[in-house]
Amino acid sequence: MRGRRPRSPVRVERGEKLLAEAAADQAHLGGTRDALYVVRTLGTGALALTETVRIPWEEVEAADWDSAESTLRVSEVGTWGVERPVHEFTIEEPGRLLELVRERVTASIVMQRHVAVRGRRGLRVVARRAPHGDRPIIWLYEYDEGIDPEDPEVQRVAEDALAAARGEVGVD
Repeated sequence: MRGRRPRSPVRVERGEKLLAEAAADQAHLGGTRDALYVVRTLGTGALALTETVRIPWEEVEAADWDSAESTLRVSEVGTWGVERPVHEFTIEEPGRLLELVRERVTASIVMQRHVAVRGRRGLRVVARRAPHGDRPIIWLYEYDEGIDPEDPEVQRVAEDALAAARGEVGVD
């Protein structure tokens, strides 16, 4: 007789289904078609609280796996000049979670295009979409090292590149 699987600590939003999960140091991670869930226990004993952070895939800028260190590093989309949220987890047995993370982050990218400002350096226009397509496309700029988003020439190039990309994707 097979035993019951222990109940997952990851509680997902209504309409979502947990597709993969893994225990990490100081957290438990789970992924659905729509988001990455991070569940942490804060405090100890009777005063312990459980915190769940939901990160929609279209808001994950990058997810990098270091196999030598068994570490997953997830960077969220940010705002220029503001430190972007970065989450780092050591996961001994990632199972299907890594495959799901790669698949869902890649699927959220509608397009990305690099545009030079001066020589080879410039910026990247990126369009990201929620898996269900029920929310508007998110448009982002990623600036190469040494490119100042406050520079009027950079702003002009960025605006032109965004208009061209929106036209290509069919969004006004």
